[in-house]
Amino acid sequence: MQYVTNGEKVYRTHCQNCHGAQGEGLGKLYPPLTDPNYLHDNRASLPRIIRFGLKDSITVSGHTYSENMPAIPELTEVDIAYVLSYVTVRFGNAKSKYEVEEVQKSLKPATEKK
Repeated sequence: MQYVTNGEKVYRTHCQNCHGAQGEGLGKLYPPLTDPNYLHDNRASLPRIIRFGLKDSITVSGHTYSENMPAIPELTEVDIAYVLSYVTVRFGNAKSKYEVEEVQKSLKPATEKK
């Protein structure tokens, strides 16, 4: 699957340093990316977290993480679809990849989503 292969490259460059080579996270600082329930339940917001960062606390696998995640605005919508396909399929056991259209819809301001 091209999306997963390309997503691994994006992940290694932009995500692995904090979230680990296997998506295991970093102690109590950075959350793991291996909780399939979190990935599934937050599928629509994950592209926004990557593009715009995250300043709020989140709970993943029963643990709360409150470190800020920096925005990665230089990633294209295709790059975001790639990396989320990699994370959700490889670490979260998802059966389907992220489509670019899904990422585009998620990134639109709320007033444009209709």
